[in-house]
Amino acid sequence: MKKVAILYICTGRYTIFWKEFYERCEKFFLEGYRKEYFVFTDGEIRERNDRIHIIEQKQLGWPFDTLMRFKMFMRVETKLPEFDYIFFLNANMYFQKPVGVEVLPEVEDGGLMAVKHPGFYNKSNEEYTYERNPSSNAYIPEGKGEYYFMGGFNGGRSKEYLQLIESLDHQIKADLDRDIIAIWHDESHLNKYLLDRKCKVLDPSYGYPEGWNIPFEPKIIICDKSKLGGHDLLRSPKKLPVLQKIRNWVQARVNCF
Repeated sequence: MKKVAILYICTGRYTIFWKEFYERCEKFFLEGYRKEYFVFTDGEIRERNDRIHIIEQKQLGWPFDTLMRFKMFMRVETKLPEFDYIFFLNANMYFQKPVGVEVLPEVEDGGLMAVKHPGFYNKSNEEYTYERNPSSNAYIPEGKGEYYFMGGFNGGRSKEYLQLIESLDHQIKADLDRDIIAIWHDESHLNKYLLDRKCKVLDPSYGYPEGWNIPFEPKIIICDKSKLGGHDLLRSPKKLPVLQKIRNWVQARVNCF
């Protein structure tokens, strides 16, 4: 039986997504494969078995909770080569329908897989929000780039994906050493890495924002964070002043309608 490693980050309030993610992933993702989960968290994970590996990870604050994901993954780099494939999914990605071998890249695909960003599937590359600062390692010049990939779901064969992890960890650290943060953080660096490399390209069916109406069959839903208080609440420390909690709750209710 082939083995798949799933990398998952849920620090701070993002732990609320884990249970639903896990149950849906078990039901819909790569049936017949042995799936093991590497969960980077500072929260309590009730689901425990020999396929769930908890890695203690403190909340770093925005934007470092997303920017530093590849550094987090390096903490388990010695465990990942035993898997056939490695995938990363954002905390708020929910499987809606069966997702099978169509997501698995082969050698001829460069051993990597990425998903077209749902906000840019019908745009020209002049509209892509690549990093345009020439001083950044994520820099992509005007006129280059066939696709704009979302950062929330990607993966590949273990060898090639480990190379991606190691390279992006290095590139991001080098930027930070020069006080540079790319416009869309890890996503900007992912797009730069894939710019001149082959990869298996998936359509936005595999990253379909909840509530949107785009011409794709939703197989993996991006949960609408506004219904849970929005980015600010989810990115905030767990303990908030009571008044702030009330304000966030009211805003969440407003965003539901």
